[in-house]
Amino acid sequence: MPDLRPVFFVIGLMTAALGVAMFIPMFVDLAYAARSWKAFGFAGLMTTLLGAALALGIYTPKPDLRARGAFVLTVFAWVTLSIVSAIPFLMDPLKLSVTDALFEATSGITTTGSTVLTGLDDLPKGILLWRAILQWIGGVGIVVTAMAVLPMLKVGGMQLFRLESSDMGEKILPRAASLALGISLIYLVLTALCAAGYVLTGMSGFDAIAHAMTTVATGGYSTSDASMGGFMDNGADLVCIAFMLAGGLPFGVYLLMATRGQFSAPLKDPQVRAFLVVMSALIAVMTLALFLSDQMSFTRGLRLAAFNTVSIVTGTGYATADYNLWGTFAVSAFFGFMFIGGCAGSTACSIKIFRYQVAFEALRAYLVRMPRNHAVTPLRYGGAPLPESVVYSVMSYFFVFFGCFIIVAILLSLIGLDPITAWSGAGSAIANVGPGLGDTIGPAGTYQSLPSSAKWVLLITMIVGRLEIVTALVLLTPSFWRT
Repeated sequence: MPDLRPVFFVIGLMTAALGVAMFIPMFVDLAYAARSWKAFGFAGLMTTLLGAALALGIYTPKPDLRARGAFVLTVFAWVTLSIVSAIPFLMDPLKLSVTDALFEATSGITTTGSTVLTGLDDLPKGILLWRAILQWIGGVGIVVTAMAVLPMLKVGGMQLFRLESSDMGEKILPRAASLALGISLIYLVLTALCAAGYVLTGMSGFDAIAHAMTTVATGGYSTSDASMGGFMDNGADLVCIAFMLAGGLPFGVYLLMATRGQFSAPLKDPQVRAFLVVMSALIAVMTLALFLSDQMSFTRGLRLAAFNTVSIVTGTGYATADYNLWGTFAVSAFFGFMFIGGCAGSTACSIKIFRYQVAFEALRAYLVRMPRNHAVTPLRYGGAPLPESVVYSVMSYFFVFFGCFIIVAILLSLIGLDPITAWSGAGSAIANVGPGLGDTIGPAGTYQSLPSSAKWVLLITMIVGRLEIVTALVLLTPSFWRT
């Protein structure tokens, strides 16, 4: 069994930090004379003390966390933070049920963006800010996990992005800490620039900050029931498109630009090039479909198609229109867009562009070899040799991803959800996208009316999807826990 003391030490620190973060919406509610400040005050005090007690109780001066411990930490951290972040929702005058509070918190911290709340325009500012903070924290946590932990654990082909001179024997925590600092600074700068852009479009300071946090995190929680559609008059949606794309790019290229001056790094990265080409193609197809259906002018169609396509592909989940009304082609297309995702090492979710690149390279080699048994067809990615172990990991990931998606969809159907809600809800949860399809959970709806059992299935699926699935499944194997 792996040594769990470093795991609980780090989780204690994370819990205490999350507790401190709860005081921010408390002060905001005090400034706006909202009653929910007490909920954040008590929750923040309790969480900070519990986290500090856990960390101090098993204090480890130099925590040494190896591969198996990193698996445990990754899973336990996301589960623990999801539970802890639900405490303010439970204590707030909103009086959410345990299921709804956990659903909202899990959706926030995993940057999924599904919500059970309605009447957002009239909710206390503290609640709205807490939702944004959860997604902002979750976003930076996703990037650090993807860059510092998953490559060393060889999850779903992520070993392609291991840093130089790293190996399984290297200590993970110091490396993650140094990466987290650099990433956090870049993340903070992008958030500040996004907030400034929103202010220039006429958003209030509060709305600008809240939306900036959820935009860069590609989370999609809004302060309005109309989502970003309520702020498009002065071009807020255009600012949003730019920063959703920024969040969907690998933060590794930002580090290269900031620390080494390699400003051409984005264009040299094969997944960035593929991501931008795919995004442009999808926007063009959707714009053309809207224009040919005579639903709107070309200019308006381009604007709506660009925003909602980028939002769904990156897993942000904002909406500027109810695309359920755009016809069967649009509905089918957006369902497929859920399973694309951004770049590895970004805040975006779902399968990720690089996995499709690896799969197509493997398919190309296979088709070349079929008629020529002795043909030599080396696999390559970005001009470099592509190890077969990466191909194996990626293809395994595809199998597990879609296998879990089908199982979840069947479970939701057994609970009694209609086919559109069940299948789109399962896809949205495992890909961490947010809105599904149909009248119930589509861009104009919420998850509030779903049965509690369905919400539990979905919130567990959100965590599993955020953990890249394989990370969670590894802990269920008996051999993992053997010495």
